[in-house]
Amino acid sequence: MTLPDDRRYSETHEWHKLDGDVLTLGLTQFAVDQLTDVTYAEMKDIGSAIAAGDTVGEVESVKTTSDIYSAAAGEIIEVNPVLADDPGVLNRDPYTEGWLVKIRVSNPDDLSGLHDSATYESEHMG
Repeated sequence: MTLPDDRRYSETHEWHKLDGDVLTLGLTQFAVDQLTDVTYAEMKDIGSAIAAGDTVGEVESVKTTSDIYSAAAGEIIEVNPVLADDPGVLNRDPYTEGWLVKIRVSNPDDLSGLHDSATYESEHMG
């Protein structure tokens, strides 16, 4: 699977897509494949302030529980409503329907240390 090249990727396998000052955050296919079947996802509440590197929630699978991290500081402004009833959307469509949270970022430069798709692919999928 080819990674979308319109976002940046972290070492902890989250993707970050910035549109203006709104960051959409999700898990990479690599992370989802490692987790196997996602059975539960819980994100922090809308309005939660987070610092760069903070957790925004966690996902559980049949194998493990994993924290989800944001590379950027800001405020959670939206949580994917599909997750509560259908956490398996992460397995089926991690890059589109399976986004986790949206964050109004306070400093877009927080994302400068993340990988582009080619670098992430070569390190984790090649």
